[in-house]
Amino acid sequence: MPRGSKAKYTDKQKRMAKHIEDSAKESGKSSERAKEIAWATVNKVHHGGKKGGSGSGKEEDHESFHKGGEKGSASVSHLAHVRAGKKAARTRKQLELLPVQTSILAQPI
Repeated sequence: MPRGSKAKYTDKQKRMAKHIEDSAKESGKSSERAKEIAWATVNKVHHGGKKGGSGSGKEEDHESFHKGGEKGSASVSHLAHVRAGKKAARTRKQLELLPVQTSILAQPI
């Protein structure tokens, strides 16, 4: 079988690669680069083509499916960072207003 042959991939894997390739083309990638991205993603998820024997027990890795929403944008919005900072400032202020309690162990006997 020649190098680069896709004969050892399932129909599901081929459909997945086609979908990823189309998506990459829509985002402005060249046809060749889109194909590279598609098959690299399929290989990452399915750990290669059809598996038999000891390699068939590996679970699929769907991490790359979830990365799409995170790339190109912050995972936490600016507003969330601002709110967290204000909450922290309020907490610090409240802690400053509390009376300091001395520990029993710190007092001389």
